[in-house]
Amino acid sequence: MATDTIILTRKVQIFIDCDDKEKRIAYFKQLFTWQNLVYRGSNLVLTHQYIQENIKDLLYLKEDIKVKLADNDKDPEGILNTSRMNTTYKVLSRYFKGEIPSDILSNINMSLIKTFNTDRSAYWKGEKSLRNFKKTMPIPFSGKQVKLSNDEKGKNFKFTLFKIPFRTYLGKDRSDKRVLLQRALAGQIKICASSLQIVKGKLFLLLALELPKKVHDLKEHVIAEAALSVEHPITLQINKEQFQIGNKEEFLYRRLAIQSARHRIQKAAAFNKGGKGRKKKLKSLKQFNKKEMSYVDSRLHLYSRRLIDICVKSQAGTLLLVNQTNKEEVAKEDEFLLRNWSYYGLVEKIKYKAEMAGINLIVE
Repeated sequence: MATDTIILTRKVQIFIDCDDKEKRIAYFKQLFTWQNLVYRGSNLVLTHQYIQENIKDLLYLKEDIKVKLADNDKDPEGILNTSRMNTTYKVLSRYFKGEIPSDILSNINMSLIKTFNTDRSAYWKGEKSLRNFKKTMPIPFSGKQVKLSNDEKGKNFKFTLFKIPFRTYLGKDRSDKRVLLQRALAGQIKICASSLQIVKGKLFLLLALELPKKVHDLKEHVIAEAALSVEHPITLQINKEQFQIGNKEEFLYRRLAIQSARHRIQKAAAFNKGGKGRKKKLKSLKQFNKKEMSYVDSRLHLYSRRLIDICVKSQAGTLLLVNQTNKEEVAKEDEFLLRNWSYYGLVEKIKYKAEMAGINLIVE
């Protein structure tokens, strides 16, 4: 049964709202400590869940050992002294209680059990190895911890998270972040389990919001057929009408131009004046590190947005991606396509926007 809501995540830059330098340093130390504990705890949870899932396959155990992952109080053959979900929470609590808020521990446990259940089939078949989390992973917490309020100028928002004061930095925001935060403040949309990320000393709030799906007058029997290709990123056909979204010159040639420019600067960097270290010599190259990725991401967002807008305008309730599976298999064997044509990224953005609009997406 389809739900009437969708979860959106917005990345919002924040900073600690405190003028006292010593307090601000203490708050940062606290956040780095929590980040380290979250990383260690996440690996612990997945390890214990994996052992529990595969304990039946440990053929070297004695045959008379009864193995049933259930609470012994509810099932006489159960080998656990609590529910399976609570087992890993007890592990986290034993190691980290008092060092990190229990709300964070609870959210670590719940999110990782969902992650494990998603991948459990691949683990069992040997198609995927157990995830290993990095020290830079975000700090999760429940949505009820975020109580927003307007700042003095009304341009940004303030909130306190585990007794640490924060303030958002939206700058010249041209997206929908300010509008969504204002709606969350007014109680029109719900804040769900979110997380706090530390990237090179900067703080970011990964805010998850539950929004109602937009209601459009769509007809399921009206089918829009879309084909993804290099010549035209998206070719769309609805009934007898045909639309072409984007072109090769706009997307592929521009991407190759960015790659060529980066390659030229990379070769020229060897002749840059030294004396100030590696960072100084590669300063010009650093500007190109994310330029290609940013350009591609913005183009794919634009193409997918135009596609969904045309479908909504034509009242197409079903969107069919034609021969997409075959194209992706061909792209895996073609080094040029694999490097320069973002099939997966475009499909993911189409899926997300189609779900928001209430359009049924079929990948052929």
